[in-house]
Amino acid sequence: MSDGGRIALVTGASRGIGRAAAIALGKAGYHVLCLARTVGGLEETDDVIQAAGGSATLVPLDLKDVSALDRLGASIFERWSRLDAFFGNAGVLGALSPLGHIEPKLFDELMAVNVTANWRLIRSLDPLLRRSEAGRVLFATSTVGHEPRSFWGGYAASKAALEMLAYTYAAECSESRVRVNLINPGGTATAMRRRAFPGEDQNELPKPDDIAPLVVQMLSPEWTQSGTLVDFRKWQAAGKD
Repeated sequence: MSDGGRIALVTGASRGIGRAAAIALGKAGYHVLCLARTVGGLEETDDVIQAAGGSATLVPLDLKDVSALDRLGASIFERWSRLDAFFGNAGVLGALSPLGHIEPKLFDELMAVNVTANWRLIRSLDPLLRRSEAGRVLFATSTVGHEPRSFWGGYAASKAALEMLAYTYAAECSESRVRVNLINPGGTATAMRRRAFPGEDQNELPKPDDIAPLVVQMLSPEWTQSGTLVDFRKWQAAGKD
């Protein structure tokens, strides 16, 4: 891989939307840093990227390992000196239950993975993104992050916090070449969705591969908007490409 190619980091790259996005970015010519806990899943993602002629670096890492997140930026700097794109996709669903019934340990995990890890990554990666000629950041959110829904309070609170984190970071980057945005995939055929809606027919839902092209577009230098939330269903309905 040439140092002149764009470098992208994708969290949750072992399955679902993260895996599809990592593969699509590899096909688009990015060198993809694939981050996830599951080594086997990362290796499968890497196999697909390489089979398509792309290249990747595997980063087996638990997002609750804050020291490792802090070290990640330094490791990327030593190897590539910059980062061009960051897709903060990984997240956990937690328990769907009344707020008063959520176990404190599960609530803490929701905040640790869905919010704190992304803040630690911003902190670790910001200097690298600012060294890029067109740094792009994208976070995956959910409709419940801005539209309250009974029994989804823990997950919703984490996504609402993530959205404000992203909007604030976008404002702080307004005088730079970094652009920060959010994507709401909506209902997608993923393992997390199956946990939330076990009786649902996922054949009727968009697949992660359907979402990936929008992710690639929003991480490209040509995407100049910042501080926006793009809903995949609305983007699809508008016939964008």
